[in-house]
Amino acid sequence: MLDLTYELPKPKVIAGAKHDWELVIGMEVHAQVSSKSKLFSGASTKFGAEPNSNVAFVDAAMPGMLPVINEYCIEQAVRTGLGLKADINLWSAFDRKNYFYPDLPQGYQISQLYHPIVGEGEVLVELGDGTARNVRVERIHMEQDAGKSIHDMDPNMSFVDLNRTGVCLMEIVSRPDIRGPEEAAAYIAKLRQIMQYLGTCDGNMQNGNLRADVNVSVCLPGQYEKYQETQDFDHLGTRCEIKNMNSMRFIQQAIEVEARRQIAIIEAGGKIDQETRLYDPDKGETRSMRSKEEAHDYRYFPDPDLLPLEIEQAWVDDIAANLPELPDEKKARFIKDFGLSDYDASVLTAEVEAAAYFEETANGRNGKLAANWVINELFGRLKKEDHAISDSPVSPAQLGGIIDLISSDAISGKIAKDLFEIVYTEGGDPAQIVEERGMKQVTDTGAIETALDEIIAANPAQVEKAKVNPKLAGWFVGQVMKATGGKANPAAVNKLVAQKLGG
Repeated sequence: MLDLTYELPKPKVIAGAKHDWELVIGMEVHAQVSSKSKLFSGASTKFGAEPNSNVAFVDAAMPGMLPVINEYCIEQAVRTGLGLKADINLWSAFDRKNYFYPDLPQGYQISQLYHPIVGEGEVLVELGDGTARNVRVERIHMEQDAGKSIHDMDPNMSFVDLNRTGVCLMEIVSRPDIRGPEEAAAYIAKLRQIMQYLGTCDGNMQNGNLRADVNVSVCLPGQYEKYQETQDFDHLGTRCEIKNMNSMRFIQQAIEVEARRQIAIIEAGGKIDQETRLYDPDKGETRSMRSKEEAHDYRYFPDPDLLPLEIEQAWVDDIAANLPELPDEKKARFIKDFGLSDYDASVLTAEVEAAAYFEETANGRNGKLAANWVINELFGRLKKEDHAISDSPVSPAQLGGIIDLISSDAISGKIAKDLFEIVYTEGGDPAQIVEERGMKQVTDTGAIETALDEIIAANPAQVEKAKVNPKLAGWFVGQVMKATGGKANPAAVNKLVAQKLGG
């Protein structure tokens, strides 16, 4: 069990003309399951295929076609639930959600309203300032994705691409526990991180594989605490849903804009209508899309083509036993085993590949030194060139080799940076490069002393100044390093300079 202590972040407060207002946010995150085929057909889920090329007869709603459930998608939903410390329902069922839209060939969506596969869970959302909030997850249900309507290819016609139709989505529904735009983005980031660790969703927001509907309302200070005591939603304001958000930055902007819109209406004596809205980042506004539907508007009923889904506890236990180490556990282990700071551990565990790279580099070495090189030198260089860790030209073994040379005093920190540049651009074995190019650090105190004596003899005035003001001794250190081509051991140089000038 993780020992996690943290302070709660303060809710976002927006000053209105008459009152201060607090934000209340709940989120419905749609995560595309990482699977090669769709939820009820064998059609491919590959992104970027030719329009309407990944469509089986059942996806296109051809007469007489019946859905057949994809067991792997069920497994991925269970894995996600277990990763969120949620209850797994051994009995769940699919319903039909009826609505008509050009990119929904069946005229309904197969979803799970009444009996979802995953029950209540939680997500610990850290804000990076020592505060964190435990956001409750109400449920995770599975459903089909719809297709895509395209309106900008022809001035007179719209087009429909059904490639996404039938792709398996997990809808992760939170309680209204999020209290500000930054928290909302951090919640999405944490969900994304957990699912990437689990391998259940790739989290690619650009491709639409992870998107969120954001429910925003405002209330007066003190009202949220009354809601917490009673779980009575009447203490909270009327919520509006901002649909299909797939950018962390835009999610934060949209929440702020929508909250200010609601405050202005309420303070002017108006009433908030519960509705679905869209965010326009170009205009910096939300606009009405449709009135918010309730369950009865969709005429939900059990899907007659699908039997209830029954799974065995032993199957769930087997999945649980094979879960990978999750981000919070890995971060805690990195802090304990490698002596890392909370910040460094957070950076290194942010992505699965980055954590694996660091651990391979750090094993058997100084963890703090390894973290410094991975974060500052490698990550810094990769970010500058817009490369992912998977594209790194420096392997963990190569970076580990550089760290070994530093730890053995074979090279100095300055030489190490030059060596890193060579390995990054040319490749090669660090130890061999140091040997062949004469980059080894000068540790022979005799050679260092000779260079220092020559500099002292040539600069008597500077010597006198340094004796009066010891801070000026650094000038001599710099001159020795320059004279030795940066190869002198800095610790040895500093020691000799202190001895020579100290008297």
